[in-house]
Amino acid sequence: MFDPKWIRDNPSAFDAGRARRGLPPLAAMVTELDSKRRATQTAWQEMQAKRNDLSKQVGQLKAKGGDAAAVMAEVALLKDRMVAAEAEELKAAEELEALLAQQPNLPANDVPEGADETANRVEREVGQRRNYAFTPKQHFEIGEALGLMDFTAAAKISGARFVVLKGALARLERALGQFMLDLHTGEHGYTEINPPFLVRDVSLYGTGNLPKFAEDLFKTEQGLYLIPTSEVPLTNMVADEIVDEGKLPLRFTALTPCFRSEAGAAGRDTRGMIRQHQFLKVEMVSIAHPDESDAEHQRMTKCAENVLAKLELPYRVVTLSTGDMGFSAQKTHDIEVWLPGQGAFREISSVSNCGEFQARRMKARCRKPGEKGTRFVHTLNGSGVAVGRCLIAVLENYQQEDGSVVIPAALRPYMNGLEVIRPHA
Repeated sequence: MFDPKWIRDNPSAFDAGRARRGLPPLAAMVTELDSKRRATQTAWQEMQAKRNDLSKQVGQLKAKGGDAAAVMAEVALLKDRMVAAEAEELKAAEELEALLAQQPNLPANDVPEGADETANRVEREVGQRRNYAFTPKQHFEIGEALGLMDFTAAAKISGARFVVLKGALARLERALGQFMLDLHTGEHGYTEINPPFLVRDVSLYGTGNLPKFAEDLFKTEQGLYLIPTSEVPLTNMVADEIVDEGKLPLRFTALTPCFRSEAGAAGRDTRGMIRQHQFLKVEMVSIAHPDESDAEHQRMTKCAENVLAKLELPYRVVTLSTGDMGFSAQKTHDIEVWLPGQGAFREISSVSNCGEFQARRMKARCRKPGEKGTRFVHTLNGSGVAVGRCLIAVLENYQQEDGSVVIPAALRPYMNGLEVIRPHA
């Protein structure tokens, strides 16, 4: 969300930022709606002042025994006009808010400009890709051959884009989530949260999922929504709050199921676990001081990288272009893990600095002790990492020619010492 006053004072900067996202100018329309709202508000205030004066006159006339009927009629007329003006101001304010609620965040100055992922900038590649003496398989081929990954049973139960994991693979997925939580809480300073998986629409509005992306959400008949990511409940923990600046940054992490309709993904990644309606993800959220969010963004990216480094999975870090960034982000680092079965890097974590964009929508602020003034906090979020995609990466990178899968050393304590997953008898 944007401050209309800032747009009014900086129309060229606002439209220039939109242009970098490939969007048309909007400052003039915002300014016009805001001017209409403010003019109506001023008119209402002037009528209120006049009404107060006339009301005093009524009292004075009555005290002297005079006829106050004409003045009282004028007061009644003003009251009707004030009601109309208030309704007009409310309508203008709603139009302005609805317009701004649909607009994405402006990109940071150092974000590469481009229409899509082809303009993303590779920052670094880490780890050695393994050389195989055989043609590496994709994760679903490995999992099905092990007898531990069942898409047919899932389709019977729930339809497409679901999976049933069994035995050692079910445990491996659980192990990955526990490993990540232990790493983020034990080494990275995050506080583990177990949040609700159902949220109100106002929470989704706060993070920017509504109203723009309603079609990608699952809504219950009671009006609550299944979370598309735990970023939503974690970030909204500071909604409508004023946080003591001395307590920043606040760092939260959670392992939750996530639910997405994948409405815009028809025909993409239809086989396997890459893109599903339900998946597990460890999320990191930071609520940062506005002067420290850039440094927090770098730190958070390193935290996500550390997961893959400890699992000895090759990956690369890219900065997303203006045309590939998410709605609420002003800058995003994607971490892409190498999948030998696909012969490609695929996103496994997306770490974004949203600046004050979400905080304005949530009314989340901070204040120095002893001072009256407040500032909007900066919010950051990132996968730490997507558990299902990490499972895919482990299967493909640690596969053996005989169909077995070696378990990374970092995960063996979570697997009761199991070192190799072999085909299910």
